[in-house]
Amino acid sequence: MSVASLIGRRFNYGLAALLVLLTGASANAGGEKVLRYAFEVAETGFDPAQILDLYSRNVTANVFDAPLRYAWLAPAGTLEPSTAASLPEISADFRTFTFTLKPGIYFADDVAFGSQRRELVAADYVYSLKRIADPRWKSPSWSEFEEVAIVGLQAVREEALKTGHFDYDREIAGLRALDRYRFRVTLERPNPRFAFLLADPSVVGAVAREVVERYGDRVMEHPVGTGPFRLTQWRRSSRIVLERNPEYREEFFPDAPDTASVESRQLAQRFHGRRLPMIDRVEISPIEESQPRWLAFLNGEHDFVDLMPRDLVSLALAGTRPTPVLQRKHVQVYRVPDIDVTVLAYNMEDPVIGGYEPERVALRRALNLGFNTDEVIASIYKYQAYPAQTLIQPGTYGYDPALHTENGDYDPARANALLDVYGYRRGADGWRSRPDGSPLELEMNLEPDQQRRLLGEIVKKSFNALGVRVKFKYAKWPENLRMVQSGQFQIWYLGFSAAQPDSEGVFRLCYGPAIGSFDLSRMQRPEYDRLFLASKQLPDGPERLELLHQLTALELVYAPMKVVSHRYRTDLAYPWVVGYHHGPFIRDWWRYVDIDTELQARSKQ
Repeated sequence: MSVASLIGRRFNYGLAALLVLLTGASANAGGEKVLRYAFEVAETGFDPAQILDLYSRNVTANVFDAPLRYAWLAPAGTLEPSTAASLPEISADFRTFTFTLKPGIYFADDVAFGSQRRELVAADYVYSLKRIADPRWKSPSWSEFEEVAIVGLQAVREEALKTGHFDYDREIAGLRALDRYRFRVTLERPNPRFAFLLADPSVVGAVAREVVERYGDRVMEHPVGTGPFRLTQWRRSSRIVLERNPEYREEFFPDAPDTASVESRQLAQRFHGRRLPMIDRVEISPIEESQPRWLAFLNGEHDFVDLMPRDLVSLALAGTRPTPVLQRKHVQVYRVPDIDVTVLAYNMEDPVIGGYEPERVALRRALNLGFNTDEVIASIYKYQAYPAQTLIQPGTYGYDPALHTENGDYDPARANALLDVYGYRRGADGWRSRPDGSPLELEMNLEPDQQRRLLGEIVKKSFNALGVRVKFKYAKWPENLRMVQSGQFQIWYLGFSAAQPDSEGVFRLCYGPAIGSFDLSRMQRPEYDRLFLASKQLPDGPERLELLHQLTALELVYAPMKVVSHRYRTDLAYPWVVGYHHGPFIRDWWRYVDIDTELQARSKQ
């Protein structure tokens, strides 16, 4: 299934926005234009080199600029230049990528630059990519770039690991600024999809060396980029405020290509000639509990819901139609299949649940067969999800909607039989022991919100039915992420959203060199790693698809995780939020929306 066909099935109930368009109501009325909404999980910080979580990345994507980006109005996954003047020049062997930047792009003002305006130059991208390799920053993105294998970069990193100092001034053959506005990346191996990596501003956004050297370890608190917004206030896990960057370059609302939807062409016509960004400020309040987040929107404290809490979706939708309360408020409803996957991750290095011995593999596969995915979909997601068969997300390369695997099975009888055969014996009390006779008890990390507590009940019920005891350790999401990245866990549940229209990212979840970053299950099998690297070098086609099938088979065999579901997402916006649509892979969407302050004011009368 293509990304374009998937997004084409979107249900968009933005009738109020269409009415505003037809009646000609002005979106330029007086008053400050502020977009207010909530994150469902707290952020961790704002340094592209150091962050992994979605919520921090949603902020940095709007503060920093990558050379490329995903086009707002074109079919999903279409690349276009951002700070680059054009798409990169790519060698025939997919090893050399040359980028040329637009002149006259400036960083936001900061004391690190003194009184001078600081222009973005090619050396800034060279520096920012080197930071990902610098062990000091413990970048979760390093494994991705290690696989890419930029010529000479690994050697500089290895030297830094020995000396404790990364030499940023050392010439690297595969990462060079050719002149003020051109830089070239040369890879050791072919990588036809490398350009996707240079389209995520939350990872490869240009960071100025002066800023890093001034703020040092506090650079997470001081993001300074060339993007449309700048951070002006941050109370950790409480409030994030960003304002329009007065140094932002002259950029205008994009035209719609011929392949664009009717809605996109209408937006392009309406906003033709409008300078970006169109809003003045963004205010974000992390609210982790679903009910308070929903009530804040209903009470008008927020203008937008980025992902309606799935456990409350019946309050927004009756089937696929907006509920009467939303219709009365003329709320716009956007329901789309999300390009994501949720998993129950197991620590493959744990002495109880990890390992590659037959009995350990049998334990994990039994847990997978005994896990009640249907109950998760019904109770937690309120049927706004469907069972996943593999890690590959719908809308990314290699997804097969007709495929059925063991990951999609719920078979407690078979699960119990597996445990019996491999020596996990039941005692007189009904609980199982390990093959060596010691007690079998597992521990799962959970977040302390209502939805995750309900998940814990489903896990407990599923595992207890197999005679397996499980207890829970509660912590907030950022703390759990730190624990999991350091290997201090047995089981954790989380979701992964696709950052690009390719399935490479989810296969990294089992790639050994990515342990501590993307490989949260800490799986390490040479045959898997070899296939993963080989698949990266091939263009899309039958040969690459065969390697993806082999990777999927290894994941199913070793069972480092239970692949659970793909979810639908529902976004909500009041009618004065004009121009929003959910664009897969696009994090930097704030610049493209407008606030109709006149309509907003009338709604309060």
